Amino acid sequence: MKRLSLLVLVLVTLTGCAAIPTNTQPKPIGSKDNKASNTPVAPEPRQNIDPFMLVRDFLNATANPDSDYAAARAFMTPEANKNWDTKNPTIIETGFSTVPTSQAPQDKTQTVLLQGSYVGRLGSDNAFVPQLGEFRIPVKVERTSDNQWRISEPPLGVYMPQNLFNTTYRRVTLYFYNPEFTVLVPDPRYVVIPPATSIPTRVTELLIAGPGDAVRDTLVSALGTETEKFSDTKESDDGALEVNLTNVGKDLTPEKRKQIVAQVVKSYSGITSSRVRVLVDGQQILPDQRDYRPSDVSATAGEPLLALNANLQGMLVTDGSIRSLTDGNPIKGPAGAGAYGAVSAAQSLDGSRLAVVSRVGGEMRLRVGELEQDLSEVDQRATTLSRPTWQLSTGQGTEVWTAVDGTSVARVTRSDNGSWTAKGVNITDIVPFGSISELRLSRDGTRAALVIAGKLYIASVVRNNQDVSLRSPRQLQPSILAASVQSIDWLSQDVLVVSSSLPAWPVTKVYTDGYKMDRYSQSNLTVPVSSVAAAAARQVQVVDPSGLWSASDITDVWKSSSIRVPSGALVFYPG
Repeated sequence: MKRLSLLVLVLVTLTGCAAIPTNTQPKPIGSKDNKASNTPVAPEPRQNIDPFMLVRDFLNATANPDSDYAAARAFMTPEANKNWDTKNPTIIETGFSTVPTSQAPQDKTQTVLLQGSYVGRLGSDNAFVPQLGEFRIPVKVERTSDNQWRISEPPLGVYMPQNLFNTTYRRVTLYFYNPEFTVLVPDPRYVVIPPATSIPTRVTELLIAGPGDAVRDTLVSALGTETEKFSDTKESDDGALEVNLTNVGKDLTPEKRKQIVAQVVKSYSGITSSRVRVLVDGQQILPDQRDYRPSDVSATAGEPLLALNANLQGMLVTDGSIRSLTDGNPIKGPAGAGAYGAVSAAQSLDGSRLAVVSRVGGEMRLRVGELEQDLSEVDQRATTLSRPTWQLSTGQGTEVWTAVDGTSVARVTRSDNGSWTAKGVNITDIVPFGSISELRLSRDGTRAALVIAGKLYIASVVRNNQDVSLRSPRQLQPSILAASVQSIDWLSQDVLVVSSSLPAWPVTKVYTDGYKMDRYSQSNLTVPVSSVAAAAARQVQVVDPSGLWSASDITDVWKSSSIRVPSGALVFYPG
């Protein structure tokens, strides 16, 4: 009997297998396939809760975004639930208040005043947008038929306390190319964490959508505009993360395929430690390699172009002379000998060229040329010129920027005959904020950090043929840094090191989306910290009233340099 039962089971199994088609083509999976078939029922608010705790618990419930914030909607009347818009949450400081208004409470209705301070919001592209100021929002509540308070007029949109945002959302870094497709540039976004298994798919969807709003005119994608996800992004049976795309574009050259692979692999480098497998319509995109790690795409990503030569150890401007940061001795040539009365300077990324701002009488002049040779004076006179900064170049530096009299920006370019000519940069979006004292181009050339009236700003560099503009300016960390910023430099493509006159925040690490800020050790430093130099894989160097100091990490105690410099000295790395 047992043998007969086993035989029947085998026959049934084989019959079932025969019914499975073996030649069915996979189909792209859209967002409609990801919807849950069953909507979970949200828990009811606590019984007999008062209006003030009701509003507080309502905001706390935004930590659960499942089913379009069903947990928070449970605190509303049916009509309010119907009309509540949950797009693009606003992040507020954790210490908010719910207090009475001047209106006398009624038996059936009451108004609770929700008040606090803004942190920022998520844009439609899931990028963080800083927002400054306080809010006072009336929230109306009413009694239901079973004598329980419910919100009848909620705030417009989701107001999420910052501590809940930190646990509900995760920062992910997408990568897109500069217009020349020579280097990948980070573009940070925020995705909902739960369920964590769907984070890779959400990242793929954001990657397909293209650069964020602030850099939409600055960066480009290797993925075609019609690209879609062929299937959800998830781990395969062998442990590789499969990113399966479709409609990526026609006539894909081997070079374009490599660019797509580099962009995708870099965008997942902070999400998974697994190998990444890039597929198009279920087939591997490059025939010679199936899986990739970040180290496999470093060349296509442009990382060698951004890496500073190990021999370029940085320089100092002190007493009108350009000196080596290695030993404090003057560099070779007239700039090192003090012939130009240097006030500030910048070395090109490849190290071969130097730009020097010098004082001539009551004016500032800009000189540019080969590192240890005579520097040509540029026809750009001004009362003030900011410390120069070099634009990214695949070879020797050919473009250097400086802020002129705080009210305009000049980019000085090298012509084929070797002459240097000043051209204007459109800063219409920047002008209303005040006078520019510091300007630093990111070493990938796509963003500019500025100190304007002592405040820290970030802007995107937009190039349209010969027209160059600074667009989408945003103030970073306004509530802490305020108007105290002294000096800035780029630690990496999306992180700045900022010095200030604040005793509690002498040197900080600020992320370019403005959400996060880390404080370096305060040990041994005296404010104001007037100059800062930073670069990837280099110690941060700063100058305060007592001299030159260095640190490798935010927890390090600042170490004094053996090189003696006056308080007005300036320190810089190439860039």
